[in-house]
Amino acid sequence: MILFLSCCMAIRINHCFSSNPSSLRTLPVDGHFSFDEVHHAAKDFGNRFQLLPLALLYPKSVSDIATTIRHVWQMGPNSELTVAARGHSHSLQGQAQAHQGVVINMESLQAHKMHVYSGNYPYVDASGGELWIDILRECLKYGLAPKSWTDYLHLTVGGTLSNAGVSGQAFRHGPQISNVYQMEIVTGKGEVLNCSEKQNSDLFHGVLGGLGQFGIITRARISLEPAPDMVKWIRVLYLDFTTFATDQERLIRAENTFDYIEGFVIINRTSLLNNWRSSFDPQDPVQASQFQSDGRTLFCLELAKYFNRDRMDALNEEVGNLLSQLRYMTSTLFLTEVSYLEFLDRVHVSEVKLRSKGLWEVPHPWLNLLIPKSKINDFADEVFGNILTDTSNGPILIYPVNKSKWDNRTSAVLPEEDIFYLVAFLNSAMPSSMGTDGLEHILTQNKRILEFCETARLGMKQYLPHYKYTGRMESPLWPKMGSFCPEKICLRPPGNTSSWPENISKGNIFLMTLAIYLS
Repeated sequence: MILFLSCCMAIRINHCFSSNPSSLRTLPVDGHFSFDEVHHAAKDFGNRFQLLPLALLYPKSVSDIATTIRHVWQMGPNSELTVAARGHSHSLQGQAQAHQGVVINMESLQAHKMHVYSGNYPYVDASGGELWIDILRECLKYGLAPKSWTDYLHLTVGGTLSNAGVSGQAFRHGPQISNVYQMEIVTGKGEVLNCSEKQNSDLFHGVLGGLGQFGIITRARISLEPAPDMVKWIRVLYLDFTTFATDQERLIRAENTFDYIEGFVIINRTSLLNNWRSSFDPQDPVQASQFQSDGRTLFCLELAKYFNRDRMDALNEEVGNLLSQLRYMTSTLFLTEVSYLEFLDRVHVSEVKLRSKGLWEVPHPWLNLLIPKSKINDFADEVFGNILTDTSNGPILIYPVNKSKWDNRTSAVLPEEDIFYLVAFLNSAMPSSMGTDGLEHILTQNKRILEFCETARLGMKQYLPHYKYTGRMESPLWPKMGSFCPEKICLRPPGNTSSWPENISKGNIFLMTLAIYLS
């Protein structure tokens, strides 16, 4: 369920303009600027930073965005203005915000009406501010769906494509950035460019997974496949991490396997039913309610097999054969069947419940890591054996993916090995708490995990990263920049001590866009 993670595209150009909105008021745009009702743009899903913008742009056309960015660019290098493209505002550390700058509300972009093509190579054209849940609903009308997802669908296209977009289908189809045919981009100079593998290919690969550093995604063409009717949704439990990991790796290598494979960790819990994340409702709730973990750390393998209703008998036999190859605790097989839409939108059910309890808009100090396969046992021994001993305050995901399904020409920064694990600590912090569910405690745990990864030389990379610029570019994304320059999209490191990637200064030579807008 990685999110999901969505941030927001942030273009930060060194232009100073902190108190004079008059030049924005006169820009010819089809939409409009708001200078008063801007407070809601000073927060995001991370709920740790509140940066009040000067103005909020509600674009009706791509030219509105291009006009605004071009205006900022033409102001020259001696002024300072930040611009953030805001999707559904699922950034974690303020990337969707622009202190005394301009926030672009991408969800108001109306230029591109969604279009589904159902020919031999089906695709959907969608606006960069379109939510994935809306794309799914529209595509299902044609019996089609995108191949790769995030676990949470209420994110924008531009946001997830600026990072990668990973879920339990990634072992087979790769991340969402491996399933894009072409895009329309507004660059840091306010140019509107189409790009694909054959047209402006450097820009195309730079934008995908590029943390928004190369442009604002205003349209994307996404690959589709036939959509199934139903999903058989399965969870099984393990006490031993090595067995759990080995079974996952066997499944993602196999030709005949499940359609979705994820894992998660249950630490210091007792009842199972109260701790299933999302909307999983086992067909035998009595069996699930009787299982007691006695506070032990458990590893849950979550699987899904897609099917159409006319294949039910064959499906049950196929699932039985696949499960017979696994070494889970046999008394912990839990199954249910749901519609394809219900399965993909499963995390939204949790959101509704948390919102009703006032527990959604709390700090989310998430930590998302990519760990090489050869080091995953060392990582698990230390993190789940020594660092995390208290009950977790949110899901802990851990599952392997095949690097061969990722395009190494994109900007996504990955571990060196052919198989690596995504490990996501998706914690929620309780406001004002000084205990184990408090923000400071969780941040301290995150720091210990990162320090262990560095000391043990695990070859870890961060997913949805946040970096500080302290005089030289230290992000692992920076070495990739050389392959995307110099004429078209050369990006210079910032000359100040602001946050990266959300703050990038306009250098003396070039600068492309700058952003992150994770839905």
